[in-house]
Amino acid sequence: MMAGPTYTIKQIAERSGMSEDTIRYYEKIALLPRANRRDNGHRVYGEEDIQSLKLISCLKKTGMPLEEMRPFLAVSADADPGDYPELAEQLRRHRDNIVSQIASLQQVVDFIDRKLEEGAARRDCSDGRPEGAKEKRKASPAEMQYFSGHRN
Repeated sequence: MMAGPTYTIKQIAERSGMSEDTIRYYEKIALLPRANRRDNGHRVYGEEDIQSLKLISCLKKTGMPLEEMRPFLAVSADADPGDYPELAEQLRRHRDNIVSQIASLQQVVDFIDRKLEEGAARRDCSDGRPEGAKEKRKASPAEMQYFSGHRN
């Protein structure tokens, strides 16, 4: 059996923030190793399982597909990342992709903010801008194409 404390599937679900069904699914697709079983057939988990689920949760939040997570889960939590340059490179590429997505989303937020400011200014008859509003910046032709759905 396992060294250290053990947990039921309900306990590990609470500790990891995942549902019991999700944990079973990760076992089914072999993203997590099959849980040990008690004599009564109930699953038993250890701290390493909790750490694996937390890693999965973290990578999932970044948008990483489950299949791409496998190599990260095969490496022990206390391993030196320098020993796995291919994983470090994969993580760098994934990070660059996320940074690019953030930049794109920031453009969307800026566009929405401009539209909201323009709408507020139209309702205000004083000087065309609500008090404290930022100087309006016109959307570039590229931005307008992007948001209007018309691309070259």
